[in-house]
Amino acid sequence: MRPLTDEETKIFFEKLTKYIGENVRLLIDRPDGAYCFRLHRDRVFYISEKLLKHAVSIDRDHLMSIGTCFGKFTKTRKFRLHITALDYLAPYAQYKIWLKPTAEQQFVYGNHIMKSGLGRISDSTAKYQGVVVYNMADIPLGFGVAAKATSECRHAEPMAIVCFHQADVGEYIRAEDTLVG
Repeated sequence: MRPLTDEETKIFFEKLTKYIGENVRLLIDRPDGAYCFRLHRDRVFYISEKLLKHAVSIDRDHLMSIGTCFGKFTKTRKFRLHITALDYLAPYAQYKIWLKPTAEQQFVYGNHIMKSGLGRISDSTAKYQGVVVYNMADIPLGFGVAAKATSECRHAEPMAIVCFHQADVGEYIRAEDTLVG
C-alpha cells in the first residue's frame, strides 16, 4: 500500500470532481479525524490515518482490502469509480437525477436511464456531467453521466437516453467477486 503518485492523484481527483465538484476537500478535511487515499493493487482506498497506522504491520501480500474502495485504475491508467464509493459521493453530489419507481429496477439491472423514467433532474446539469442517481425517496441508487443537459431533457422524446449508467447498487450482487478482489 502506497500513496498515490502526482499523476494518479490528478486523474483520481479529476474523476471525483466530475461528481462532487469542490466538495472533494470535505472528504479529506473531516471533523472526525484525518483521512487519506492509498493505492493497493491498482485500487484506491479511502482510509482513516488511524487505521492506516495499524495496517502498516500487515504484509502487502496478505492485505486484501482496507478502508473503503473508491475504484481502480485500469491497465491504460484511467480511473473507474466503484459503487462502493456511493456512500461518500452521495452527500456531496452537486448534480442529481431522481428516478420514477417504474425505472428503478431497470437502472439497478445496469441499464441507462430513459426520459420516461426521469422523475427530476438538478437545474443547470450540463451534458456529460457526473450525476448521482436517486429514487424518489432520496435513497442513492448509483451514479452515471448525464447524456443530455437539463434544458435538453425537458424537450426530449420519452425513449431518449438522458443518463448513461456507470454504477448501481445491483453491482453488489452482480459483481461481488470483482469489487474487492
